[in-house]
This record gives sequence, structure tokens and C-alpha cells, in this order.
Amino acid sequence: MLENSFIMVAIILIINIVYVSFFTIRMILTLKGQRYLAASLSMIEVVIYVLGLGLVLNNLNHIQNLVAYAVGYGVGVIVGMKIEEKLALGYITVNVITGESDKDLPKLLREKGYGVTDWSAHGLEGNRMAMQILTPRKFELKLYETIKTLDPRAFIISYEPKSIHGGFWVKSVKRGKLFS
Repeated sequence: MLENSFIMVAIILIINIVYVSFFTIRMILTLKGQRYLAASLSMIEVVIYVLGLGLVLNNLNHIQNLVAYAVGYGVGVIVGMKIEEKLALGYITVNVITGESDKDLPKLLREKGYGVTDWSAHGLEGNRMAMQILTPRKFELKLYETIKTLDPRAFIISYEPKSIHGGFWVKSVKRGKLFS
């Protein structure tokens, strides 16, 4: 079966896509502090890696195998990133600055389940309202849509917090009480 060069190329391509996807997800899990899950995934990942690399090294006289390995690597990065996007692990913090200080944006966002801290601010064009909003990453796009609907001119900056401690909102999310 492995004598057919088309089948060999397809196998190498698929093996590398799977390997690099696992690699990408493992790195993300490591960064998110999921060490045992990342370690478990790495055991599967290394077996796949050795199989794919072994096929290429045993058949270096066929350039198409090396090309399949490289293409599989690139496609695997994209596939791994897409999988991570769907998993959307962790939280995101969104800072919003709005000129709509007369609207009750913080209250509306809290009613939707977001953790919001707000304060008065002053910008180049006058008084503003600043908000810091915490949400699970899987609700990030929905939060952006909500903010843009409530204030299309809002200034939005987001980042991923490294660690979160305390507060009623985090406890509620961990108990599954929000966004149900």
C-alpha cells in the first residue's frame, strides 16, 4: 500500500495535519494552565510525529513526500487554530470607552450576564464612561455585537487576562450560573 506514491503523500499530509493540530492545541492548553490534559495530548502527539517523520525520512528520495510534510505542517497550524477558536478556552477582558455616559450601558450589560466595572473618565472630547468587562472567550463576539448595537461609536480594546482571582462574577461563572 505504501508503495503507491499518491497514497504515501496523502498519508504524510494527513499525519502532519493531525500532528501539528495536536501540537497547537497542546501549546494553548499549556498556556492556559491545563498541564495534565496537555501532557496527555503530548503523548499522542509524539507518536503521530514519529510515524510521520519516519515515513518522510525513510523515503527522502521522493521530493513529494517532503513537500507533503511541509504542506501538512502549514495546514495543521491553520486547523489547530480553528479548533482552538471553537474551544475558546479562558476569559477575555474588554475595555470600553463610550461617550454615551447618559445611557445605562453597564446595567444593560450586567443584565445580559457580563461582569462590568464602570467609572467616569475624561477624554479629548469631554466626559466619557469607561467600562471593564469580563466574559468567557466563547461569548467574546456576542459581547462585541452587543456593545456595537448599544453604542456604535464605542472604543473597544480587548485582552486575555493571565490570571483572575476573587469577585462574585468569577465564582458565578465557575458554578455555571451565568450565560445559561
